[in-house]
Amino acid sequence: MRVLITGIAGFMGSHLADSILIEGHEVIGIDNLIGGYESNVPSGATFINADLRNLNKIAPFFDNVDVVIHSACTAYEGLSVFSPSLVSENTYQITANVLSASVNRQIKKFIYLSSMARYGTQAILPFTEDMVPKPQDPYGIAKYAAELLIENLCELNGIEYSILVPHNIIGPRQKYDDPFRNVASIMINRMLQKKQPIIYGTGGQKRCFSFMQDVVEPIKTVLESSVANKHVINIGPDNEFVTILELASKIAKLMSFNLDPIFVAARPQEVEFANCSADKARKMLNYNPKVSLDKGLKEMITWISSKGPKPFEYHLPIEIQNDSTPKTWTEKLF
Repeated sequence: MRVLITGIAGFMGSHLADSILIEGHEVIGIDNLIGGYESNVPSGATFINADLRNLNKIAPFFDNVDVVIHSACTAYEGLSVFSPSLVSENTYQITANVLSASVNRQIKKFIYLSSMARYGTQAILPFTEDMVPKPQDPYGIAKYAAELLIENLCELNGIEYSILVPHNIIGPRQKYDDPFRNVASIMINRMLQKKQPIIYGTGGQKRCFSFMQDVVEPIKTVLESSVANKHVINIGPDNEFVTILELASKIAKLMSFNLDPIFVAARPQEVEFANCSADKARKMLNYNPKVSLDKGLKEMITWISSKGPKPFEYHLPIEIQNDSTPKTWTEKLF
């Protein structure tokens, strides 16, 4: 099978590429390196450094591709409130381009990695796939709009498609010098620098965290079968629902770090409680996470420690700057 992965140099895409290559498939990857490292790309994959915003440039790379796994996007939920153009263009528009190239080259299957941001704030927890999405930030809006576009064009052109919803993924290879996302990686990087973690609001926001390999396995099931055709499926644990403050405490304990967090103003439009049900994934994809939060954090700490702490790189523009813009970004506090 010839598989094209967008975002192959990123955290998610590179682990997927590793696992798919092991199964004997051919892998082609496209990435512009905004959110990943070229060193993440496995040696067995064909790597193309290209910008998905340029349809004419990327279209030829879809020749003779059987399956597209579209994982690329600027996955910046908080930043999207202040950089909506950047995030929308690199989430919705690139999806339109990848779809156009896929339809023209008559690919057989399209797998989209969406986001828990699609749900927004719901009256009931955990989030289930039959809920009406209520995204409350530009990133979530763009991800859900991309889902609708995929359903529309794949149905029209007879392409098998699945929309998978991984959430809060952690593990080695995550970009840990990024001040705009990846809360666990940011905390580990700061603690390695002997700095206290910075927490938005009270730290009472609650999330579940998914270890990378526990996300890769069900995606491979979707790649190799038609069981998830025309389905939206959450992929991630629905246990170990922890606050951000509890997450900081776990990391500090594992690193023998004396925790005294720095609290700053809450970020606008942040969902307070976000937890997805994994029932559908268990039934349809035999989803069975094997890595606990503590074990996953240990692996992250080991990997980031081996690479060494890095200064945070403010590599993306902030389009809207006003009194609501987090000072962690405008004043480069990380």
